Amino acid sequence: MSLDVLFHPQSVAVIGASRTPGKVGHDILANLVRDGFPGLIVPVNPTVDTLLDLPCYPSLAAWGKEIDLTVIVVPQALVMEAIEDSIKAKTRAIIVITAGFRETGPEGQAREKKMADLCLRHSVRILGPNCLGLINTEANLNASFAGSMPKPGGISIFSQSGALCTAMLDLAAGRHLGLAKLISIGNKADISEVDLLSYLGQDEQTKVIVGYLEDIATGSNFVKAAEEAATRKPVIILKSGTTTAGLKAAASHTGVLAGVDTAYGAAFKRSGVVRADTFDALFDYATALAMQPLPKGNRILIITNAGGPGTMAADAVEKAGMEVAELDRNTATALRAQLPMAASVGNPIDVLGDADPARYVSAIEAAQADPAVDAILVILTPQAMTRSAETAIAIARALDGSKPVVASFMGGKDVMPGRKELAAAGLPDYESPERAVSALKAMVEYAAWKARPPRLVTRFRVNRRRVERIISRRQRTGMLQLGEVKGKDILGAYGFRVMDGALAGSADEAVEIAERIGYPVAMKIVSPNVIHKSDLGGVMLNVASADGVHDSFDLMMLKIRKRVPNAFIEGIYVEQMATKGLEVIIGMSRDPQFGPMLMFGLGGIFVEVMKDVTFHLAPITESEAVQMLLATRSYAMLEGRRGQRGVDITAIASGLQRISQLTTDFPQILELDINPFIVGEFGSEPVVADARMTLAPLPGEGDVKE
Repeated sequence: MSLDVLFHPQSVAVIGASRTPGKVGHDILANLVRDGFPGLIVPVNPTVDTLLDLPCYPSLAAWGKEIDLTVIVVPQALVMEAIEDSIKAKTRAIIVITAGFRETGPEGQAREKKMADLCLRHSVRILGPNCLGLINTEANLNASFAGSMPKPGGISIFSQSGALCTAMLDLAAGRHLGLAKLISIGNKADISEVDLLSYLGQDEQTKVIVGYLEDIATGSNFVKAAEEAATRKPVIILKSGTTTAGLKAAASHTGVLAGVDTAYGAAFKRSGVVRADTFDALFDYATALAMQPLPKGNRILIITNAGGPGTMAADAVEKAGMEVAELDRNTATALRAQLPMAASVGNPIDVLGDADPARYVSAIEAAQADPAVDAILVILTPQAMTRSAETAIAIARALDGSKPVVASFMGGKDVMPGRKELAAAGLPDYESPERAVSALKAMVEYAAWKARPPRLVTRFRVNRRRVERIISRRQRTGMLQLGEVKGKDILGAYGFRVMDGALAGSADEAVEIAERIGYPVAMKIVSPNVIHKSDLGGVMLNVASADGVHDSFDLMMLKIRKRVPNAFIEGIYVEQMATKGLEVIIGMSRDPQFGPMLMFGLGGIFVEVMKDVTFHLAPITESEAVQMLLATRSYAMLEGRRGQRGVDITAIASGLQRISQLTTDFPQILELDINPFIVGEFGSEPVVADARMTLAPLPGEGDVKE
C-alpha cells in the first residue's frame, strides 16, 4: 500500500482538535492552517462549532464526506472509536498521536495490535501511535505539533523519538538546512523504517535520508530497503540502544566477540548506510552529503592560516584511514609564485596568519585543478587581521563544484560572520578540524560503497546431502554441540581441507590410526563437555612414534578424567600434523534479526586481547571477503612486511565465502568457529586445524544439550 496519501492528502481531519493553545489538538490544527495546507481541513470536536475560523464537526460522520488523512489526538480510551469512524469515512491513512500503547506494557501492546489489525483489514496505513506526526514541506503539510515549519530542502528525516524530531528541526534551522520531509514513527504499529526507506528512496524531493532508530523491526527487510535507497542517495542513521533478543551464553569466539550491537554495524556496512555514532555526527554527515559532491578518492588537501590546526587536521586524516594528498609538482610551483615566501606549499598549505581572501582563493583554485586532490578542507582561525566574512564569500565564489570542500572556521564571536556566510552559500562548516575530517570520511566511505563492483556471490560445488544427514541426526538426538570430528566432517563436505584422521577409543586403536596416516600426528580429546581442550591437557602435537601415541593417549585420558570428572569422552582424535603457517580464525554467529554474521581475525593475542576482528553479513562476495581482511589492524601480517612472507589472502577469502554458503544453506547452524585456520603462502591450501559448531534445537525441543 502506497504512502502517497500520507504525504500528499487532499483533505485532513484532526480528531480531537482543541480551542486551547498549548494543547496538542490545537497546535496540530494551528500548524495546518498557519503553514498553508492547501487542501480541506476538518476539525472534529463535539463541544465547539468553529475552530480557527473553520467549521468544527462533532464527528466524522457529521462531516459526511470522505477524508484522505486523519490525525487522532483523543485520549487513549477513545482511539479505537476514532479509528473506526475514520475507516467509515474511507480514510486511507491515519496518524495516531496519542500515547498509551505498546510502550506501557502487555495491555497496551494488545491494544496496539488490535488497532493495527483493524487497519490492515481495511488497507489503511497507520503512522504511530505515540508520535509527533509528520511534515512535508513540498505540500505545505505540517500535520505535527512541532513548533515551526522548516524551509524546503533536500534532507528527509525519520525518527523513532518525537523529542529528537523537534531537536533535529531546531538544529536544521540553526545550520540553514532545508528539509523535504520529517516523520515521527513512534511505536511503528504499521509504518516502520523499512516503509520509509522504500518511499524516501524513490522520493524526488529527498536528496539525503537521515534517521534515528532505537530498534529495527525486521532485519532482512531493512537491509534490502536500505541498500536500494542508498544506491540512489545517502542514508545516514544514528542507532541507539542494542537488542538483547537471542542472547545466550555463546560457545564460540565468534559468538562472544559479536556483541549485541555488531549486527547493526554489519547490516549498515552491507547496505551502504552511513552510521553516525553521535547526534552531532548525524547532522555533520548530512550537511556534507547534502551540500557537496562525492569525492573520487580519499586524498585530502588541507588549507590553513595556522600551523597547529593544520597539523591537527593532517593527524585526523591519517587516523581516519585517508591520505594527506601530495600536491602535483606543477601545483606547488604555481602556488609558490602566488603566496608569500614564508607560506608552506606542502600539505597542509599554510597561507599564514595574515592571509587575506585572495590567498585562500589561490590555494583553492590550485587544489581544484590538481588531479592528485580528491577533497579539500579549509581552516580559518581568527587573527587580528582576519576578515572572516569576506574570506567565506571569496571561498564560496571560488568553488567550481568539481570536488567536495568543507570548512572549519575555528573560534566563536570573531568567526561568526564568516560562518553565517558559509551557511548561506551552502558550504559545510565545522567547529573543529576533526569534525570536518569525520564528515569527509563519511563521504569517502559512501562514495566507495557506491562505486563497489556488482554483488556476485560465488556458489561452490559441495556435498550438501552429507551435511543434511549429520545435522538431522544430531538435532534428533539433541546433541547440538558439534566438536572437532563432526565439525570437520561438515566443513570437508563444503570444500575445506581437513587432515586425514580418525577417532580412537583406545590406545591400541590410536596407534593403528597413526601407523596408517603417518607420523607425526596430533592427538585431541573429543568431548562435548571439554570446549578449551588445550587448557585442560587435551591436546598433544607432533607425536612421532607408536610408543609416544600410546603413552599420550593414556596421559590425556588421565588428565581429562581428573580435571573434568563428569565429562562424557567420545575418544581421542588422531590426525596428521598440519603444515606450519599463519593461524587465523574464521567463524559465524547467527543474529536473530540479520542472520549469519561472518567473522575474521588473526589468532592468539590479536583475537584474545586486542579483539582485532571484523564482521560481515552473509551471503558475502569475494570482494567483501577481502575487505573484511583489509579492515583489521593486523592486515600487514597477512601481506608480509619486513622480510616476512605474506600468506594467500584469496584462500582466506574463499574460506569466508564457503562458510557464508554453508550457514546460508543451513540456518540450523547457530555458531561456527574454525580456530585455528592455518594459512600458508600463495598457492597453498589452508587447513582446518580445529572446529566446532552449535546447532539449533528442533522446534519445541528447548535449549541446546551437551
